Amino acid sequence: MSRIADLLFQAKMLKEIPRSGFNFLGTGQESVAGHSFCTTFIAYVMSQLKPDVDALRLVSMCLVHDLTEARIGDLNTVHKIYVSADEDRALEDTVENLVFGDSLADLINEFNQNRTPEARLAHDADQLALILDLKALADIGFNPPDKWLPPIIARLQTETGKNLAEKIMNTEWDAWWIKNCIDRNDGKK
Repeated sequence: MSRIADLLFQAKMLKEIPRSGFNFLGTGQESVAGHSFCTTFIAYVMSQLKPDVDALRLVSMCLVHDLTEARIGDLNTVHKIYVSADEDRALEDTVENLVFGDSLADLINEFNQNRTPEARLAHDADQLALILDLKALADIGFNPPDKWLPPIIARLQTETGKNLAEKIMNTEWDAWWIKNCIDRNDGKK
């Protein structure tokens, strides 16, 4: 149980690690844990749209896809040009002496190899989480997402991911809230 407690503290650390790409965007912030939650929720939605995939595997993969960042940090695209992290060692150290370590490592390795339908959907969920963030910033008048969004959308691999991105890009970030506010109040003060 002590190794499981260590794992839980490692996962908790993701709440404290900021996603580093927002520094290059010039605004916004998010923790790795916040990103993982959004990615996992998107994967859940995708699993409902694609009942032929292993939903538990897809959602689980998204939940743990960035777990090793508790050990290696969040290296963005620019960082990865100059710094190489030993993610394999971080993963080995993470799962060492865990009764379910092989299962956890399999999920992260499957995500990194990106060969299965679940892994491709998980990668799209990862990108869609960023697309949501960027679209929200663009909707409030921040211009840099205009440069960032096209190459990120181009990374999408699945029809489900592409269809969701198209709908996200054609939906105002606060439409769900405004609709509820107007519909619920029926114009009353």
